[in-house]
Amino acid sequence: MMLRLAAIAMLLASPALAAVEGKPFFSLYNTDLIVLAAFTVFIGILIYAKVPGKLGDLLDQRSATIKAELEEARRLREEALELHASFERKQAEVKAEAARIVEKAKADAQLAAEQTKAEIEASITRRLKAAEDQIASAEAGAIRQVRDKATEVAIAAAGTVIAKNMDDARSDALIADAIKAVNERLH
Repeated sequence: MMLRLAAIAMLLASPALAAVEGKPFFSLYNTDLIVLAAFTVFIGILIYAKVPGKLGDLLDQRSATIKAELEEARRLREEALELHASFERKQAEVKAEAARIVEKAKADAQLAAEQTKAEIEASITRRLKAAEDQIASAEAGAIRQVRDKATEVAIAAAGTVIAKNMDDARSDALIADAIKAVNERLH
């Protein structure tokens, strides 16, 4: 308040507030004095109506609102950073899981390839064994057929030789020997 009074006193003492020529200083003809008086009354009304306090309250409220908005913005920023970090962690986990899945798939494919290879080798071994068995069986059958054929040929040749060399007496003697051998073996 003292400052305001000092400011008013300085205005009154300034050369700009000089009186109009031939008129007294404190008169209605001195426009500077009238403006100063009106301004002083206006300031007094503002002070009486407590406008500076209300302006201060409004500025304080605005300051509090701005502070609250800044706090809300800071909180939202922190939440956004946490959410971003969470998404980055999840992305890293998903990448790691994908890498594990790919590695497992490669291992499974390798295992399946090895099993298939072993099964193919076993199948080839079985087929070779079966083919060898068939070849051995065919070989044995062929040998048997050759022996049978050789036996038939030998029997036929022996029959032919015996028939040429055999006479009735010799034939009767052979039959008698065969009957005797059968009797001995049967009894």
